[in-house]
Amino acid sequence: MDVEEEFELNTSIYEWAVRAISVIGKRLGVKIRFHHKEDQIDAGQIFLFNHFARFETFIPQYLIFQETGAFCRSIAAGELFEGGDAFARFLIQAGAIPHDHPRLLPILAEEILHGRKVIIFPEGGMVKDRLVIDRSGRYRIYSRTARERRKHHTGAAVLALVVAGFKQAILLLHAAGNSRQLGKWARKLKFDGVDALLAAADRATFIVPSNITFYPIRVSDNILRQGVELFTGGLSKRISEELLIESNILLKETDMDLRLGECLTPAKRWPWWKRKLFCRLIRRFDGLDALFDLKTDSGSWDERLVARTIGRQALKVRDAYMREMYDGVTINLSHLASRLMLMFVDRGQMEVDCSLFHKILFLAIKKAQKETSIHLHHSLLNPEKYSGLLAGECLGFEQLIASEAASELVELKDDRIHFLPKLCEEHGFDEIRLENLISVYANEIAPITAAKRALERALDGAPEIDEPALARLLFDDEHISYLWSKQSFDKPRYDEINRQETANKSAAPYMLLPDGGKPLGIVLVHGFLASPAEMRPLAEKLAAASYPVIAVRLPGHGTSPWDLRGRSWPDWLEAVRRGYRIMSAFAPRICVVGFSTGGSLALLLAAEHPVGLAGIASVSAPLKFMNRNLIFVPLVYGANKLTRWLTSFEGVMPFRPNESEHPDINYRNVPLRGLYELRNVVEELEDRLPEVECPAMIIQATKDHIVDPVSARLIHDRLGSGDKTLRMIASERHGILNENTDGCQEKVIEFISSLSPPPSLPEGEPG
Repeated sequence: MDVEEEFELNTSIYEWAVRAISVIGKRLGVKIRFHHKEDQIDAGQIFLFNHFARFETFIPQYLIFQETGAFCRSIAAGELFEGGDAFARFLIQAGAIPHDHPRLLPILAEEILHGRKVIIFPEGGMVKDRLVIDRSGRYRIYSRTARERRKHHTGAAVLALVVAGFKQAILLLHAAGNSRQLGKWARKLKFDGVDALLAAADRATFIVPSNITFYPIRVSDNILRQGVELFTGGLSKRISEELLIESNILLKETDMDLRLGECLTPAKRWPWWKRKLFCRLIRRFDGLDALFDLKTDSGSWDERLVARTIGRQALKVRDAYMREMYDGVTINLSHLASRLMLMFVDRGQMEVDCSLFHKILFLAIKKAQKETSIHLHHSLLNPEKYSGLLAGECLGFEQLIASEAASELVELKDDRIHFLPKLCEEHGFDEIRLENLISVYANEIAPITAAKRALERALDGAPEIDEPALARLLFDDEHISYLWSKQSFDKPRYDEINRQETANKSAAPYMLLPDGGKPLGIVLVHGFLASPAEMRPLAEKLAAASYPVIAVRLPGHGTSPWDLRGRSWPDWLEAVRRGYRIMSAFAPRICVVGFSTGGSLALLLAAEHPVGLAGIASVSAPLKFMNRNLIFVPLVYGANKLTRWLTSFEGVMPFRPNESEHPDINYRNVPLRGLYELRNVVEELEDRLPEVECPAMIIQATKDHIVDPVSARLIHDRLGSGDKTLRMIASERHGILNENTDGCQEKVIEFISSLSPPPSLPEGEPG
């Protein structure tokens, strides 16, 4: 190759750097997610990335090497190589080339022909404000040197076009049998013979536009910036800002999403007759440098024509890859919330009711989920991450508001969000990430039309949406959560336990809304280790009797025992609350029916006195268990936690076998953590029973082999309700509700019927 010896890549140093980044990465707070299609990295040759932080320039080549073992050349700022110090030598040996090297493009072209990949940042520098389009929708970024907005660089496009044209010209020479020219180029480019050159020419040239998105971006001060300032005696505003933002990304929990876009093929830009012109040129030229030095005012007509073609096509290729690059943003909650804030400001509204803002933001998420062209952050795909948004209890949103309130951009006052004057001010390029993070987030998704459309529809539609429509969206989230959890735990590391599972009935939550339904809705809550399938027979009978019904799924259930291992009982109770809220949109009064642990959760909900609660039916709820060994669960669970802290081992007894009455519904393996949480539910219930004041029916099997039958009497006696009934069913089984032992389901329906108000009598008739 014609790469100067001083810029030779050192494979040993490169591999060492990759290993070092891997080790350091595991100790930092950055979680890297690499999104790409199969074989996309292998096929790609020119990878383009946007630029927001300095350290991200080391990440792409590390990931590419991990995936393929391929070495990458990257372009770095020329100032880093000045002086030839140890760091400059390291950069060179690790594959970096200064952006101002006189042979930059020829060197990169030679590397591509020899199978190496090239990483380019076509913005030409960090884009701190993320402002990449102007008011006319054209791609423009701020240039620090010119102090104005400019177009993006075309170097990557020129490189791709010349490499693609050269490859096709080589193939034309081969087709014409011109072995002399082929030999000349094989020697010039230091290939091991003509066959190796032809193999390189036969590989298609692909540009892979890619996007890097960080979330969240933090502006709080940190010890690294303070330490540097202490030892240096003061920092410039620019350096201080960069240290603050980028060390927060590195040292705190941050997601770094790298997403590869659709590949572009510059070869399509060369029609057959221009390929022949290119072939004329390489017969005349002695090296690649001449191909990159073509001038539109050259004395040779063919050189002028090819130079003009490259110039025109480079602009089109550049616009195509910049559009694809910016469309690859991984959209998160802060993006949507920030853009929404500025939409209010643009409409002249400097304040908004918090509940309305939360509703609009929730609707925007739901609409964005339907936009197939949008790439959503995992926190917007998993409803558990934003489920509290409508109630103003979403951690991601709270963090954003707290950060912006500290920056004096917004203020929360009297249940309203006030947009402060600073939000509308202009900020310098090296200040905006500190002073106006809302604008940075909003700018990042400005090029994405589908995101703007989702926000506009949510903003315009929020005042009109009724409660049933909103409830259907909330129920959609329940179903999405189930699918998300099921997929998350369907991985090889969980196979050993998952393969032992026998449950085959659908574990998805469901909602049955009969036409002309009664004004009393039913919330069904299944038991420990089971799923909504356990309540299906009762649900269908209730729906047939015109009762609206929702069967909730307790988190961790119906997916994998591993999922249950990471859940706590407040997660389960919150799921019951969500189901109650959903059903409240379809019926003014609610009865909650729970089986076993579901009965305990129903009683705990009743102790909160939710609006519209008509009554509670609790079947086989535990206060005491027949298996006295459960008393040791906290001890074993504590040992498990200690073992996991000290080693990578999964604990002394992470799971124990469960001989279920209904193996087609229940888990076959029970995590000790789950039993620990079950014990906590019982302890909580003992304290809260006196607070249950609604009508209640308690049902229990006389010889239940799991729940000590004395539990029913204890629950009944401790209830604070004056309207309570205890029904004992002669059975040795636990699952008396699902099996409808002694008409258990009919007893529940009879109780529910007693809660319904009598039909109104025609006027004038005696009562």
